[in-house]
Amino acid sequence: MKKTYRKHSPAFKTKVVLEALKERETLSELAQRHSLHPTQIATWKREFLEGAEQVFGEGPVVDAKAHEQEKAQLHQQIGELTVTVNWLKKKLL
Repeated sequence: MKKTYRKHSPAFKTKVVLEALKERETLSELAQRHSLHPTQIATWKREFLEGAEQVFGEGPVVDAKAHEQEKAQLHQQIGELTVTVNWLKKKLL
C-alpha cells in the first residue's frame, strides 16, 4: 500500500510547534488533535529550535539564488529604460 503524504503549510507547522512549546498538552494529545504523528511534531519542534537563532542574526535569511535572479532582472530593466530614455532624448532634440 502506497503512503500518501500531506503537505502542511509553514503557518500550520508554526502553530503546532508553538502549541508544543507551551507544553499545555502532551505531544500525543497534540498529534491526535491535529491528526499527526507525535514524531512529526517532535521533528518540527527540533527544526524550529535549531533555526531560532537566525531570527536574531545579522539579518534576514535570503535565498541567494533568488536574490541574484532578481538583481539580474533589475539590471536588465535598467538597461532597457536607459536605452528608452536616450532614444526619447534624441527624438526631442
